[in-house]
Amino acid sequence: MAKADFKFNFPFRVRYSEVDGQKVVFNAHYLTYFDTALTEYFRFIGFDYMAHVESSGNDLHTVKTVVEYKAPIEFDDEIEVYVNVSRLGRSSITFYLEIHLKAEDNPLATGEVVWVYTDQETHKSTALPEELVKLLS
Repeated sequence: MAKADFKFNFPFRVRYSEVDGQKVVFNAHYLTYFDTALTEYFRFIGFDYMAHVESSGNDLHTVKTVVEYKAPIEFDDEIEVYVNVSRLGRSSITFYLEIHLKAEDNPLATGEVVWVYTDQETHKSTALPEELVKLLS
């Protein structure tokens, strides 16, 4: 996707602790970048995630993650993680993400994260709250 097609992005600078012996970001950190960007995306749309979990007894659980590594990300790179909602289901949200160098258009990585909204007592999926659906639409 073009960067302009995304509604949100979040910047990072790659820290030394995130790279491996080849000075390339260790693969597990890509999911940390995705997760942090999703947390910031919820803040951006005005959804107080923690307050909602406390008041509703429901939570969002990660059920699927995919990362495609297209080019190395290295120590001290300035990157941006772009976030879009690609699908809203009855009880699930699918996010599409891309990681770019700050000033470049070609993605260094792409990914997908799927969350399912779950009742914490029954551990069963339940319909997404209308408030969240409106904010994500």
